[in-house]
Amino acid sequence: MHSKTILVSCGRTITLERASALFSSMDADVRALKVSPAQALSSGHGLGVDLLVIDDTDGGCDISAIEAELASGGDSALFLMLDESRMKSVRLPVRVTSDFACSGASDDEVKLRCRRLLWPGEMTSDADFIHMGALTVNLATYQVKVNGEPIDLTFMEYALLSFLVTHPGRIYSREVLLSQVWGFDYYGGSRTVDVHVRRLRAKLGPEVAQHIETVRGAGYLWQS
Repeated sequence: MHSKTILVSCGRTITLERASALFSSMDADVRALKVSPAQALSSGHGLGVDLLVIDDTDGGCDISAIEAELASGGDSALFLMLDESRMKSVRLPVRVTSDFACSGASDDEVKLRCRRLLWPGEMTSDADFIHMGALTVNLATYQVKVNGEPIDLTFMEYALLSFLVTHPGRIYSREVLLSQVWGFDYYGGSRTVDVHVRRLRAKLGPEVAQHIETVRGAGYLWQS
């Protein structure tokens, strides 16, 4: 699953601050529109994103025109925030993948609907993400990022990292790590753990690697 892109046209309900909070836990690059959705789409800037979010609670957008632009190229999905008073008159798009919520919808509802548009059939939740400083671990998709950049880990490197970050502040001996991460039927030596820790530190970089502490004579721990 690749990192997604979200373009947001803010308004009185989805402000810039709320948009940042809504999408901060998602594996997505979020940008705010500085022009109207129609202007952005006519210039081609909105056609390459995965999700276009439009706060149309003031009713100023021509949804039909936006639908036509999106349908003309690309696979961008559309999410609309609408005022409840318009429910009887609004015509929702049928030519593009879309969803909507009323202006009184909670953050959880908005995030759930947007996730469904971004990852149909591969839903994630806030609980699937671990954020620790520059490090982001997506437990649902086995993705790791440092400062927003994806890190290429082997499966066992990821398994070791995810075990450590989900058990912070606890010291684990090499034998316990072999048992918990590699499995009870693994017969390799404890040096395997040292090799994987060394590779992890190199790939994660010094900013994140410092959190993996070596406890002399005991093992390793993740210091959050």
